[in-house]
Order: sequence, then C-alpha cells, then structure tokens
Amino acid sequence: MSAPRSVLELIGDTPLLELTHLDTGPCRLFIKLENQNPGGSIKDRVALSMIEQAEKQGLLKPGGTIIEATAGNTGIGLALVAAMKGYKLILVVPDKMSREKIYHLRALGADVRLTRSDVVKGHPEYYQDYALRLSKEISGAYYIDQFNNPANSLAHIIGTGPEIWQQMEQDIDAVVVGVGSGGTLGGLSQYFKHVSPDTQFVLADPKGSILADYVEHGHYDEAGSWLVEGIGEDFIPPLGDFSNISHAYRITDAEAFSCARALLLQEGILAGASSGTLLAAALRYCRAQTTPKRVVTLACDSGNKYLSKMFNDYWLLEQGLSSPPKENDLTDYVTYRYQDGATVYVSPQDTLKIAHGRMRLYDISQLPVLENGQVVGIIDEWDLMHTIQADSHNFALPVSQAMTREVNTLNKNASLSQLIATFDAGHVALIVDDDNHFIGLVTRTDVLNAWRQQLS
Repeated sequence: MSAPRSVLELIGDTPLLELTHLDTGPCRLFIKLENQNPGGSIKDRVALSMIEQAEKQGLLKPGGTIIEATAGNTGIGLALVAAMKGYKLILVVPDKMSREKIYHLRALGADVRLTRSDVVKGHPEYYQDYALRLSKEISGAYYIDQFNNPANSLAHIIGTGPEIWQQMEQDIDAVVVGVGSGGTLGGLSQYFKHVSPDTQFVLADPKGSILADYVEHGHYDEAGSWLVEGIGEDFIPPLGDFSNISHAYRITDAEAFSCARALLLQEGILAGASSGTLLAAALRYCRAQTTPKRVVTLACDSGNKYLSKMFNDYWLLEQGLSSPPKENDLTDYVTYRYQDGATVYVSPQDTLKIAHGRMRLYDISQLPVLENGQVVGIIDEWDLMHTIQADSHNFALPVSQAMTREVNTLNKNASLSQLIATFDAGHVALIVDDDNHFIGLVTRTDVLNAWRQQLS
C-alpha cells in the first residue's frame, strides 16, 4: 500500500474504541475517535465534502474566497482543506471560542473575524448573519453555509455512517449525538433509516440550548447560555432530523467538562467539551437501561483545543464550575494559592529579565516578591520601565533593585470592607496568615467571581 500524497486522504476511516473503564450499566459503549482526523475533529469530513461539492457544482473557482460562520471546528476543517487546495478563507467566529482554536485557524492562514456570542439570530453581530453579509460585500466570495448545505449531511451518509455500521459489526441499538449545524444527526439518521431503522438516536444537548425542549415538546422558549462549544443551538437547524430521537438529555457545562476529564483520566482519550456532553448523555442512557445494548457515540474533536479552558482547574474555578473548601475568611477570594504552587512570583535575587518574562507568559502586570514564603516587595511594569530606562543591560539587575518594598498586606481574617478599601486605594490585596506567610493575591476579578459563584 502506497503512502498518501495529501493530508486530505487521511480524513475519515477513524478508529472505534470500546470504553471499558467507565460505568456503562448493562450496556457496551463504543466511541468513534473523530479526534483522529488530521484537523482534529469530525468537521474535517464536512469541510472536505462541502468544498468538493462546491467545486463539482462550479460554485467555487480556483483561487476563490470561502466565507463561513463557525464555532471553530468546521473552520479548522475548512482552513485545512482550503490551504491544501489554494483557496482564501474568511471565518466569522463567536468570541466564546477557545484561544487554541483561533490560533490554529490563523496558523492555517485563515482570516478570522471575531464577533459577539451573546446575541441571537437576526442581530447584525450574530455570527451567521455577519458571515452572510460579508459574502454579499466581497465580490466572488462563496458562503459555504454549513447550516443549510446538504453536503454537510452527505459527509456522514457516505462516510461516518457506513464506517460505524461496519465497525459495530452491523449491530447497533443506539447512537448518541449532539447537534450544532445538524449535519451529523441528519446524515446518520438518513443512513441508519436504510440499514437499521430500529437503531435509536439519543440527543446530547447543552443545558440552555433549545433543542431538547423541541424534541420533547415540539416547541421551545428563549435559549439560555452555555460554555460548551460546537453543539447546542438557539434555533432548529434545517439539516437536523429529529424524528428518530428517542431520548434527549440536558447536560450542564459542569457535567460535560467532568465527563471529558474522566474520559482522559480513565480511558486515555483527550477529547473536547462537546465530546464530554455526548459522553455524559451516553452514560445516562446506558445506566438507565434494563437490558444490554450496544451504544455508540463520538469523540467529536481533540481536547488539545481546550487545555486553557476545561482542562485548566483555575479556569473552571473562575467560571464558577468548581470550588475549593471554604475557609470563611479572605482566603476564599484567593484563586491562585501559594501553597498549591499556583502563585506566579519572583524572588529578590531573580533578574528583571525573569520578572518581565513571567509577566509576559502569564499576561499579568505585577508580581509579588517572596522570600521564605513571606512578602518582601512587589514589582510591576512601571518599576521595570523606571529601572530599565531603555538600557537593555539593566534586565540583568536583580528584582531587589527595582521592587517596591513598602507593601501593605492583609491578614486573612481582615474584613471584606478592608479588602474593598485596599482596592479603592488602587492596590492589589496581598493576603497573609497569622505568621505573615503569603497565601495569595486577591483582585477585583477574584471577588466578583466568588460572588458569582455564591449566586450559582
């Protein structure tokens, strides 16, 4: 067998794995590893299908411009295919998408236009309306429109569906899917109606999306919000076929992220947030059965796109999705605790180059200066500028020569009003224990996050 001559030849034919370390009740649960596609997601199939169909229909000319509204993964698939085929690509992406996805898109040469994720269809900043408007403004551009493009579903009718059918040895009781554009559900439903009409479909829907309500009641109220990317909608996607869905599960962000992390820890699969949603629904379905069933779901994309988000303990904490034990003092407002090794700091002996490097790496403007676990100073960007004074050799000076030594600390038992007063004075709060050992920093954002968490 000769080696592939294009990365596009590696799209599809992804492996299927049985999950054996999670509690699946009386059922056997299998997961199709779509994260093994070259672009890292199931959307590689869709991107290739839509571009090839556009080429066949004469809608996309050599060197042309493709425009799309995307939650990220379709964009990465399109960027991969466009790069290989020589097309320009403009993507309109909601601003809740992970930084990793955006960096990936730009690295592939895509022109990424960020827009608001807090508006609904009909608003000029809604990502689909924005993309459609761009396609009309740019001469010769082709709006690929995954939400209404039949080639989206076709990718699963001729690819994903037959692969699952053969890999499951033509014995499948249920398929658990999520819905974003609706192409996966529409394509798989159409395929299985022909080969296995008794196979049930189970909807995994982020809590806040309207799709579970639509399945259960035939109508829906206004959509809420959710953090999971790529699935869940505030409208009914035309490509989705909801007629064969037997169960619909509403999955919270916390449950989705927890399941995705469990999938990595217990099964060794690094998958994304939407995969966590599908897994959570699949496990609920499997555990509710009274007879053995063969169930399949999807690892929709790779978790390496979410390392800064759901695989980051502190991001979960900031989002109010996890919480440390309560101390009932100012310690409860400290997000990055020194004792956990989470505080970014410098010592008096570190060079200013090291201090500057840590500020840049962690995107912060000031650092506590610690010695033997106690606060001996603080250094910020102004201190660096004042000491460096355009002489790069001064980066070799120790922090002790630039830091501010007069630092006000707050005992962990100080009152909330004292904490607020510290902010009012323009200072960051440095919290210490009764032995004057450093506990951590508290910022206004930390306090607001803590209050929001109490509300939740």
